[in-house]
Amino acid sequence: MTNVQQNLEVEVKFLAADLEQVRAKLAEVGAVLTKARVYERNVRFDTADEALRQRDELLRLRQDTAVTLTFKGRSLEAEQQSEAKVREELEVQVSDYETAVAIIQRLGFTPQQVYEKYRETWRLHDVEIVLDELPFGQFIELEGTEAAIKETAVQLNLPWENRIVSNYLALMAAIKQRHNLPFDDLTFANFAGLPISVADVL
Repeated sequence: MTNVQQNLEVEVKFLAADLEQVRAKLAEVGAVLTKARVYERNVRFDTADEALRQRDELLRLRQDTAVTLTFKGRSLEAEQQSEAKVREELEVQVSDYETAVAIIQRLGFTPQQVYEKYRETWRLHDVEIVLDELPFGQFIELEGTEAAIKETAVQLNLPWENRIVSNYLALMAAIKQRHNLPFDDLTFANFAGLPISVADVL
């Protein structure tokens, strides 16, 4: 197995109407809570002409209970003949947020977009299940092998045909275009009081 294959992220999302019902179902099927609900602030970095985004790549610094630097490669689901979202993902924890920002900026990247969410993490066998609360909706995300993801979706009564393979920033771009929003940042403050849901673009 090559290093790229070892670092492939395979995932799907589902829109969730009621996370309390999802939690009850997770407990029923024997899933284990591995990380309690936590606030996340993510910053996407890019060049001034957004070269990474044009290549379908992502450089992100995430801050929750730790600081994590992430690179995501372009989507590979077509090459992998997958029904899930597949892309290379490389992650490393760093000890100091401000120093990490300084290093990234010295390399020619600047903050381009902020996105926030609350995330709660569960595990069922070999599948990681996260419950995400974003300013425009709530989601269940499954990550693992495609076969295990499909099996878990059945256990959680999540219709496979309703899966979402777009990432949150792509959904934000679609919502911005649909509603002609004057901002790029996916933050709770920006969406406060706006009658906007991700269902508008799904």
